[in-house]
Amino acid sequence: MSALAVSARSRATLVEGGEFRLTLEDFRSIATIMHADAGISLPENKATLVYSRLAKRLRALGLPDFSAYCKLVSGPDGANERHEMLAALTTNVTRFFREPHHFDHLKTIILPPLIKQARQGGRVRIWSSACSSGQEPYSIGLTILSLMPDAAKYDIKVLATDIDPNMVAAAKAGLYDKEALTPIPADMRQRWFEPAQNGSGRSRAHNDLRALIECRKLNLIGDWPMRGKFQAIFCRNVVIYFDLPTQEKIWTRMVPLLELEGALYLGHSERVSGPAERALRSDGITTYRRFTPNCALA
Repeated sequence: MSALAVSARSRATLVEGGEFRLTLEDFRSIATIMHADAGISLPENKATLVYSRLAKRLRALGLPDFSAYCKLVSGPDGANERHEMLAALTTNVTRFFREPHHFDHLKTIILPPLIKQARQGGRVRIWSSACSSGQEPYSIGLTILSLMPDAAKYDIKVLATDIDPNMVAAAKAGLYDKEALTPIPADMRQRWFEPAQNGSGRSRAHNDLRALIECRKLNLIGDWPMRGKFQAIFCRNVVIYFDLPTQEKIWTRMVPLLELEGALYLGHSERVSGPAERALRSDGITTYRRFTPNCALA
């Protein structure tokens, strides 16, 4: 293809009939930023999704087209809008006890010895690494409380992290409407949720449930401040948005944070790949256990 043809293609409109013009050049600029900031891979077939998610940002900012938007987010004054772009393009599909086999495994295999350990003064840590609006970490907390109703009195914590500060704030608040709470068994709902005091008609996680959850903003391709190990890590339905090299880097960083026999839970379409495979063994559907204390992952 000639340089002239390549140039013409880069200026071609990707989404026909739209309110704003989105060219291939604009799309690639957005994709480059998303990969650099969050590790998210955006192939060209995602152009319509990018348009639909970001068109509202252009309206809010009063911008004429995506070219102007790209100049903004690429410029020195674009940091805040880059965060808005990330929030708009991040998928936050979640629900309580999603992929229930993981919580069954956690309840029957992982937690019983940990609860015994906690009652003897031991430390228990579980990480929900892409917590979205909190349903996953609260499901972990509910699973713990189903076996140990007084867990808040012991050294047991669920670290809930997400790249989107809006989602972290939602998780910390622990407020959910009736429909969102439907997957939770009725007895759990009655015991561990109570009507919110703000008159919204929503329910708030009980203090003893929220006491188990520590919410923090964290970028999986950025710095990880954690130094202690976890007995279980949930990293579900997030790496599907990363390219393979980024996925392998995530697994390679996570495995050293798992205690021996610790569990790693993945989403239904995800698999561990790369050097981390050598330190893990399958223990069920998209469930892995660390079986070796020393394994070169570099």
